[in-house]
Amino acid sequence: MSEKFQQLSLDYKRIEQAIIFLEKNFHRQPTLKEIADSVYISEFHFQRLFSSWVGISPKRFLQYLTKEFAKKLLKESRNILDVSFETGLSSPGRLHDLFVNCEAVTPGEFKERGDGLCIEYGIHPSPFGDIL
Repeated sequence: MSEKFQQLSLDYKRIEQAIIFLEKNFHRQPTLKEIADSVYISEFHFQRLFSSWVGISPKRFLQYLTKEFAKKLLKESRNILDVSFETGLSSPGRLHDLFVNCEAVTPGEFKERGDGLCIEYGIHPSPFGDIL
């Protein structure tokens, strides 16, 4: 096998191991160092390698896992404080920030699933015709 192929194979296995590590440990919000240590490379190298292979940073990937688990718990009618701590976040404020950044809604709004939501719209003329 070529040296390049061997390196790509090793990198693939490291990323696979890192993703498995994150899926198993996202509840405790591991640091970049902990994740990098789990695949035996430096934080700097891991950050670059992960972003290159996955297309997003390890932090963003961890946020996605956390958010999806939080959504599951909120759908089960858990309260926001419990969800915050079960996801490994330090406070409900962190859960709020996560939802606003990733979903553009608050955890409370997500939990209510649009109950009582009123969407208003209008039609306006533009140089390209009427727009909604």
